[in-house]
Amino acid sequence: MGARAVLGTTLAVACAGAVFSFLLRHKALFWGETEECRVRGIVEASKLLVDEAVYSTMRRNLHKRETISPSQLLSFSKLPEPTSRAASRAADIMEVSVQEAMRRAHLGSAPSGPPTDVLSEDLLKTIANLSGCQPYMLPPRCPNTCLANKYRLITGACNNRDHPRWGAANTALARWLPPAYEDGISEPRGWNPHFLYNGFPLPPVREVSRQVIHVSNEAVTEDGQYSDLLMAWGQYTDHDLAFTPQSASHAAFGGGADCQRTCENRSPCFPIQLQANASPAVGTACLPFYRSSPTCGSGTQGAFFGNVSWVNPRQQMNGLTSFLDASTVYGSSPASEQRLRNWTSAEGLLLVNARYRDAGRAFLPFAPPPAPPACASRPSAPGARAPCFLAGDGRASEVPALAALHTLWLREHNRLAAALKALNAHWSADTAYQEARKVVGALHQIITLRDYVPKILGPEAFGQHVGPYRGYDPAVDPTVSNVFSTAAFRFGHATVHPLVRRLDARFQESLGLLQLRDAFFRPWRLLEEGGVDPIMRGLLATPAKLQVQDQLMNEELTERLFVLSDSGTLDLASINLQRGRDHGLPGYNEWREFCGLSRLETRADLRATTSHGSVADKILDLYGHPANVDVWLGGLAERVLPGARTGPLFACIIGKQMRNLRDGDRFWWENQAVFTEAQRQELGRHSLSRVICDNTGLSRVPRDAFRVGTWPQEFESCDSIPGMNLGAWREAPPPEDACGFPDKVEDGDFLLCEESGRRVLVFSCRHGFQLHGPEQVACTRRGWDSQPPVCKDINECEDVTEPPCHASARCKNTKGGFQCECTDPYVLGEDGRTCVDSGRLPRASMVSIVLGAVLVCGLAGLTWMVVCRW
Repeated sequence: MGARAVLGTTLAVACAGAVFSFLLRHKALFWGETEECRVRGIVEASKLLVDEAVYSTMRRNLHKRETISPSQLLSFSKLPEPTSRAASRAADIMEVSVQEAMRRAHLGSAPSGPPTDVLSEDLLKTIANLSGCQPYMLPPRCPNTCLANKYRLITGACNNRDHPRWGAANTALARWLPPAYEDGISEPRGWNPHFLYNGFPLPPVREVSRQVIHVSNEAVTEDGQYSDLLMAWGQYTDHDLAFTPQSASHAAFGGGADCQRTCENRSPCFPIQLQANASPAVGTACLPFYRSSPTCGSGTQGAFFGNVSWVNPRQQMNGLTSFLDASTVYGSSPASEQRLRNWTSAEGLLLVNARYRDAGRAFLPFAPPPAPPACASRPSAPGARAPCFLAGDGRASEVPALAALHTLWLREHNRLAAALKALNAHWSADTAYQEARKVVGALHQIITLRDYVPKILGPEAFGQHVGPYRGYDPAVDPTVSNVFSTAAFRFGHATVHPLVRRLDARFQESLGLLQLRDAFFRPWRLLEEGGVDPIMRGLLATPAKLQVQDQLMNEELTERLFVLSDSGTLDLASINLQRGRDHGLPGYNEWREFCGLSRLETRADLRATTSHGSVADKILDLYGHPANVDVWLGGLAERVLPGARTGPLFACIIGKQMRNLRDGDRFWWENQAVFTEAQRQELGRHSLSRVICDNTGLSRVPRDAFRVGTWPQEFESCDSIPGMNLGAWREAPPPEDACGFPDKVEDGDFLLCEESGRRVLVFSCRHGFQLHGPEQVACTRRGWDSQPPVCKDINECEDVTEPPCHASARCKNTKGGFQCECTDPYVLGEDGRTCVDSGRLPRASMVSIVLGAVLVCGLAGLTWMVVCRW
């Protein structure tokens, strides 16, 4: 009887377990799992997949710090600042979530059913919200104070009051033509190897580079008219306008492929395939390449939103403001601006290098941790990594010319801020900073549109595509376009000389010839080999490389790009072509039609357009049909226009973009509401040559810095180079009344403006602090109409919706910021928020081992003494 009872109880428990297990697995059949719960589960799982892939990337980078490969170095140089990184991560999470939701929807219904029949609009918004995408898809909150028309926001937002996201940082690059993806949504051209275009497969980009673009370093035709500074200014301007972050992960989401090793197309990996006889290293079948990060609500994500018949294809993000606003100097986010400013200065200065000086002049500061020390150290410390320069753009250390220009403008800001403060003692530090920033931004606009662009486009194309300024037009979208950033403005890569020319005070090459490969990411070349002056003399007095159809890019760029060791290579031409395909840029013919140019259908058409038969034949032998040609290559190969440095296609695209940047910018320097008439006249007298005179040791310069000058005949004394008189910025002190000025606001500042004839103070806090009290106070006959506010520290660690630190780290609030801390042996990764296993034993374990070894040795010694003595 007892045995039967035990058996019955056992069977009952087993049956109950089976029933409960079935109910748990199929609970939706009985009481139903809500759609929202499923979506939340999908998003949380997607966060884990994305973060694990990012973690794997950081762990690999940490363990390979001593031998950084060129592809890793490129990634470090394209490491976005925290705001862009957060937007990129959110977009990746949303994309993975949507893909998984689509997969489950198709498993549970007919594959032909549209995904929007499965998830409601509210739940789709839930995906956007839980992934962190929602804030990047909504219009920003625009200030409504009297400063809204005086100074541009650091993020570029609210420039256009009706379209506040136009031109703002961390928004999508503009599309002037619908993208060309092989699946219509996100798969790049060339993603599917058997996909045919006009009956031909697309050629591997490395083969295009090898057979059409690459030439030896000796095959250089020098430009007889323009200096190397023209090329450098183009690169510097490009870095003011656009920065497209790569995916934060260099491993496929969901485990598996490492983009450094795999030759499979698995997002975000889109490797550059190599022919069997073209590998730069034994056993290498491909070069690593990482896709650009998508923007929130695009690509696969876009299939859920709005009308399914018109999906939103994958878009790429611009991490910078689109405007010509000197973001290279000041950054494009409050966090970047916070790192760059000298907050102890009463003159509104920028930070300078505390360890090195250049004959008494400032150098750029070093990037502080957690930025990875990605730059090369001096030869006396082989294998070690050194910090890179800190500037408004993270690519300032790429080559000496860029570092020199960044340094030049750092000095110019500090010179202007100090001078303006001396003229207006009543100005606050923030006023001096903002006014100097406004002038520096205007000088960037003047030098680019007045002096640089006409030389690139030629006079006829400049008149056709840019034309005279007719005032601000709020209907013009200034957002940088994808084709401009990814193809047209990369024409400058064909004008890069293989040598870095550095000249002494007698304009002789006494420092020796320096190949470009030996200058990549080497700040010590500036710090310890003469400073900025030798670089600037070389830029002014030596010619640029001329863009010639059969001499497009030298081997320093196609074989030795970013090589700091023997750990691989990169090819800039292949990267440019692959990036265009990654971004879904339509082919060459579509863009010619866009610009009103004829389509090319035959070999004869292509020969006539390039005016170089052998180059046209090589292109057509690879692509099979002119319509298949990648737009970057097609634009480069065109015959250059008279008096220009580009062909008709790139002249059209660059001209249209520059006109949009000018006409769609409410803060353009020629807009009558931005500067006074007297200030505009003074700004128009200034030039890049004057900036060089004021901020280097050069006493003679060419009047036009972009025209190559022969020393000393074509160099003029700096005394004869005109410049602006800052007296036009002198302001009368406020009248003595009951208001005066309040005491300095701790961790904040105020700016003075007028509203309805009254003096108004507008207060702001430094990044990491929050204003408590009124944002602005007005002057009345009895004094200020309110007490000034105070700035209180924000405790970022209390943010549970978007924690500043990864779950692996401990968040510690600090004044004006926070720190993510790790427990030994974990260390902080390059994102500054995730703890990564260092691969070594914890310090406590090391101490135990050492103490154990000491104890064992002591006992052995004692035993030996006892044995020997007895």
